[in-house]
Amino acid sequence: MKYYIATDHAGFLIKERVKEMVEALGHEIEDLGPFSADRVDYPDYAHKLAKTVLANPGSFGILICGTGIGMSLAANKHEGIRAALCHDAYTAQMARAHNDANVLCFGERVVGLGVVESMLKAWNETAFEGGRHEKRVEKIETDES
Repeated sequence: MKYYIATDHAGFLIKERVKEMVEALGHEIEDLGPFSADRVDYPDYAHKLAKTVLANPGSFGILICGTGIGMSLAANKHEGIRAALCHDAYTAQMARAHNDANVLCFGERVVGLGVVESMLKAWNETAFEGGRHEKRVEKIETDES
């Protein structure tokens, strides 16, 4: 499985460790920046990652900022992106199983590395259940109720 990762300055410190965790799970990960801890605007990196995930069907994204909120808001502006703000393994599992999420978002200032590791594991071990959830995911994309 191919992953892309991007952060802002508030998510930069744990990025290298997260990349190692993804590789340890047997997946490829490509870093889309930034490449220093200098202040940057999170929407720039969220949009870059969202466009890259959309251009590479079957891939996943990881976005990290201080809380994960800004990154998830910006990424979800892109049709076809379902960026889920997760705080633990359960929310990561449900994001995949029920929402077919393709971008995992979290905050460096909110979760520790142990929690991040458990979220990545849950994300990787969980497939979209489809079924009754399929119609709901379609409604996310179409805004039809």
